[in-house]
This record gives sequence, structure tokens and C-alpha cells, in this order.
Amino acid sequence: MITIKGILKRLTYQNPDNHYTVAKLRIDRISDSVTVVGYLAEVFEGETLEVSGQWVSHPKYGDQFKIEIYKVILPATVSGIKKYLGSGMIKGIGKSLADKIVNHFQENTLEIIENQPDKLKSIHGIGRAKQDRIEQAWNKHHAVRRVMQFLQENGAGVYHVAAILQTYGSHAMDVLQNDPYIIAKDIPEIGFKTADIIALKAGVRKDDENRLQACLIYTLLSLEQDGHVYGLKTQVLKSGSRISGVEPDKFEPALEALIDSGEINMEHVPDGKKTADIKIYLSRLYIAESGIASRIQAILSMPVIHNKITKNKILEEILTKLAVKLSSKQLDTVTNVLDEKIVVITGGPGTGKTTLIRALCEVFKMQDKKTILSAPTGRAARRLSEVTGQKASTLHKLLGFDHKNHSFEKNYVNPLDLDMLIVDEASMVDTMLMYHTLEAMPATAGLILVGDTFQLPSVGPGNVLSDIIESDSIKVFSLTKIFRQAQKSPIIMHSHEIRNSRMPDFEKTEAGELSEFYFIENRNPDKVVDTILELCSKRIPKAFPHINEIQVLTPMHRGAAGTINLNQQLQKVLNQSRTGIKTRDFLFKPKDKVMHLKNNYEKDVFNGDIGIVHEIIQSESKVMVDYDGRIVEYDILELDELALAYAISVHKSQGSEYSAVIIALTSAHSPLLQRNLLYTALTRGKYLVIIVGSTNAFKTAFNNNKTALRLSGLKDKLISYH
Repeated sequence: MITIKGILKRLTYQNPDNHYTVAKLRIDRISDSVTVVGYLAEVFEGETLEVSGQWVSHPKYGDQFKIEIYKVILPATVSGIKKYLGSGMIKGIGKSLADKIVNHFQENTLEIIENQPDKLKSIHGIGRAKQDRIEQAWNKHHAVRRVMQFLQENGAGVYHVAAILQTYGSHAMDVLQNDPYIIAKDIPEIGFKTADIIALKAGVRKDDENRLQACLIYTLLSLEQDGHVYGLKTQVLKSGSRISGVEPDKFEPALEALIDSGEINMEHVPDGKKTADIKIYLSRLYIAESGIASRIQAILSMPVIHNKITKNKILEEILTKLAVKLSSKQLDTVTNVLDEKIVVITGGPGTGKTTLIRALCEVFKMQDKKTILSAPTGRAARRLSEVTGQKASTLHKLLGFDHKNHSFEKNYVNPLDLDMLIVDEASMVDTMLMYHTLEAMPATAGLILVGDTFQLPSVGPGNVLSDIIESDSIKVFSLTKIFRQAQKSPIIMHSHEIRNSRMPDFEKTEAGELSEFYFIENRNPDKVVDTILELCSKRIPKAFPHINEIQVLTPMHRGAAGTINLNQQLQKVLNQSRTGIKTRDFLFKPKDKVMHLKNNYEKDVFNGDIGIVHEIIQSESKVMVDYDGRIVEYDILELDELALAYAISVHKSQGSEYSAVIIALTSAHSPLLQRNLLYTALTRGKYLVIIVGSTNAFKTAFNNNKTALRLSGLKDKLISYH
């Protein structure tokens, strides 16, 4: 391995996802800069690098130095440290402040920042808040390097440095060095393979029981990531063997040890099933699935307590309060719901689910019942509140979720104070969230689950709503009638045709006639993008001028018609602002449409919330985002929680509704094209839906009705109680 040292002259290219970099390195006594390629994290122009690797010849770009290991050589002289800190690479330290700090601490400056940051407060102008920002920025700047260097030195993949740091923060190096197999449990998509390389290099045997236990947990976590609640033993052992290179029968002691430690549970497949196999659960999922079934049974066993109200009285009250005359079918449904402890109300768009919820809320008021409305996401909760005129919250907020301890304040011991709980968009509720919801329900209370099982399933594991419906253990009210007003909407009619396995007939709109639905045929992904840009910048804003009224949806993130490229292109045509703040992934500008990417309970902003950049404060490296009139502040270290949202995935749109929806649909999306994805995308539009893409891609999605079968035992558990 060859080692060279030089100053980073220019970053020619850097992939923000995996840190793959092409750069120019200036080396002493060599007139021309050297091209270096490899994985470099948090490096900046002007820094001195020591890189080890080998020379390679690229057929197009000529000789290059391929980096295998690198390290940053920090400056040791006062002038060098001033230049280093004053370059702006450490957020919070500008040139004038760098001069102050270095003049005070001289050659010890970097050691002070690294190991004794409290001493920074001795400098005029640096208080506790400023010191904390400098410390965080310094640690973030160098932690990425340390982790990447460790992974490189151990021959492990460096593509997921960000995920490791996000999970473990400042403890990342301790985890990697002392117990790497913990990563297999905490980051299933990357953990075992990375941990395994490190552990095997350190001398761990292939058949080491800890290694095989970690492999089994990793396999079950991978199944959970795919939506499964359990795995079948033969498949789990087969998968574990393939990953580890160890024969399946060698896993039995590891399996027994995991059972004894309480990390997994095993359950025989019920009699009558063709598969003579054993289910293997992660314990928390087993407890959750069993808990859902037992709590439903407990609630159903309690008597229904309510004041009898005549149908005429209900009809009169709804007409007076809501100015709505219920149909005989709706009236029957309302009165029947009152006789049940738990019910499911399901149906497609235009079938009156919202009217039914509003009517039930009024009837419960008549009965003096305390009713709470909730939904699994912030967007769905806001939408529920808008259509009912009543307060609605997310299930996490209702249950008092503690993001630090990952626990819920409300539970069996400390239940919710309510008589009725209505959960909208229940198809999005996964096994764990449904368990915690039911655990917090008083047995005397009633539960109404409202949802559409034809939409995409929950992101988390399980098929909860479908399993409940198919178990026949709970009364289900299926709304099938499309009301007259809804029948005029091609969006609703096409959606129901898809829902009922009928291919929609997209007749061309006559010249001059306006419609709610258009299909613009185009097979070329680049042309699809061009058409979407024109629609968003010129045509649709004439009818829907506000940026939040228009939403572009696409099945994938990658590719020409994926969210990443679409957001970049849409930003160019929709936001002409020249000012902004650059992150590794995005350039955020004032008035940009952005999405928050993960639940942040301190800011009271949640995964999928969409806002508008209200202001960018360059001097403080801050971005202020307006979420429906509430301004939320992000500093430079928090911008990884934001992404541009001119275009979002169909999955992210679930639970939301937009005035105008544009759907990108190309053959490049084929791996993800399914009928329920198509149905979900269409039903997001209120007044206008435009599909831009190919008929073949539409047919591919329509014909793929084989939604991946999720392994879930809830249906069988409910049947066993029934």
C-alpha cells in the first residue's frame, strides 16, 4: 500500500449518500495536482490529507490514486490553526472568532476544543450556547472521520457511516471497538455485515454463539423491515446460514439461548395449516400481537353502556347540527355502531366515511360520551380535524410517547380518559402502535377504526386492519355506495374501478372541456420530468396558485422521475431565489417547500410534515420553517431532518390530501408498481389528478395485485379467541 500526503485543492465530486469522492490533491515537489478517488467524509478544501492506497489507470480519466485509508493531518502552528478554524469548516467559528480563540490558546487550541471545550467560555463573546454549538459542530465534523477511518482500517463498508453516527452519536467508536454485534440489532439494514467484518478480523470464530445469535436477530429484524411480524423457522435458519456461512443445524444452541434470554418467542403454526413449521418472533412483536388479540377480547367482553336514542332523534340532530340528511343506510350504520364495543368502518373515497364520523361524534355528544379523534400521522390528524371541525391528535401524542425512553405515558396502569376513541386512517397503524393504543384503552370504552384496506399497508410490521376484518371477530361496516356528488368525479370513479379490479377507461377529454383527471402519455422519463415542470410552473398554478395545493408524487427516490431529481428540477423552476444555505444533500432557499423526515417531539414536528422555508439567517446558519403558521427553527446541525418536498413518494403522501396531484409513472418504476400504490396515489387528489407517464407502466401497476404477503399471526390469534 502506497501513502501520499498533500493539501486538498478541490472537491470535484462527492456523493452525499455514501461520501464517494473525486478530488484534487496538491503534493509537494509535484507541479500537477493528483486525482484521488475513494470514500472521504467531512473533508474540506485546504485541509492536509494523508491517504493510503494504490495507483490505478482509468480508461477515460487516466491515472488516479484509489484511496483505501485516509486521515486528516491537523495543523500544529498558530498560523495554520487560525487558517484552519477561520475557513468556516467548523460551523459557528468565523475568521474573527478563530483569531480570538487561537490568540488565547495558541498551539493548544485544537486540543482545548477537542477535550476541554468548557474553557472556550473564558473568551469574550462565547457563552454557554455558543460553546455548545462549537462543541457539537467540532464533534460532528470529526466523528464522521473517526468512524470512517476505523471502518476502512478494518475492511468494513463505509457506505453507512451516517446511519451509525445517527444511532450512536459520540459513542459510535466505543460500540464499534467493544461490541460491534450490537449494530446488528440497532441498524438491521446494515448492521450484521458491518459488525461481522470487524468481529471476524478481531478473531471471532464463524460458529461463535454470539455471532450466530446476532445473525438470527439480524434476520428477524430484516423481516420486520419488510413488514413481517414473524419468520418461519426453516426460512430463518436457511437465511441465517446463507448470511453466516454456517450450517443451519449449528444455529440450534443460539436459538435456545435467545429463547432463554427472552429475546425471541416461538409458536407452532395452527393446526389445519399446510406448513408444518414454527413461527419465530422477536419478543416485543410477539407480546404486541398477542396483546392486541387479548385486549380486543377483553374490551369486547364488557357490556355496551349507552343511552338509547331513537332513529328519528338521531336523524333530526344530525340534520340540525351538520345540515346533512343521513341516508337510510347511513342511519342504520350509525345506530348499529352504537350497539358495539369495537367496530371497523371501511370504504373507498366518496362513500361517506367522513360524514359517518361527524354523525357519530354528534350522537356521542348526545350521550354525554367523551370522544377523542386520532390518527397515526400528523397530516392525517390535521385532515381529520379539518373535515370534522373537532380536535384530533396523533396516536403518539395521545399516548404520551417519550422519544428519549421510547416509552408511552398512557398504558394499562395509566389509561386514557375517554369513552370513545375514533382512529382514522387505521390501515396505517402497525402492530406495535395498535398494541400500545389498545393497552391504554379503558376496558369500558369503545373503539372505532376507520380505514381503507386497499391503500398501502403500514410502514411498520403487520396487516393489523386487514387481519381484524378477516378474523370476523369484530363488526365491520363496509361502505360501498358512492354518493351522487362523488359520482361526478372521475378521480373517485377511476379509484373505485381500480379498487374493484376494473381497468379504468381514460377517454380523452373533448377540446375545451375541463376535467378533474388527465392521463398524459409519455414513455421517456426525461420527457416526463419536462412535462411535470411545465405543469407545475405554468399550467396548474392558474387554478391552484399556492405551492401547498400542488403535490408531485412518484413511486421511487432514484432515477430521472424519482423524488431526488424531481425536487432539484422543480426547485430550479419554482424558486428563483439566489440566497440559500447549502447542506450536503440540498440547497435550501427561502420559500422552498420542505418535509420533515423524522419525529421530533421537542420541536413538535413529525415525520412527513410539510412546511415552507420562512427565512434563512445566514449569519447564524439557521433555517426557519413555517408549518401552517407556526415557525420552527433549525440550526445547521439539524438540517438532515429536512428535505425538499416539491415531489414526495407515494408512501409519504398516505394520510394526506392535496388540491392537485401529479403522478409520475414510468417503466423505470416497475419494481415498486402495484395496484394499491396506484390506488393510494389517485385518492390523494381532491380536485385534480394528472398522471404523466406510460400506459404500459399503468397496466403493470394495475395488473400487480399480489401485494407482498406479510407474515402476521394476528388473524389466527383473534379467531382462537372468537
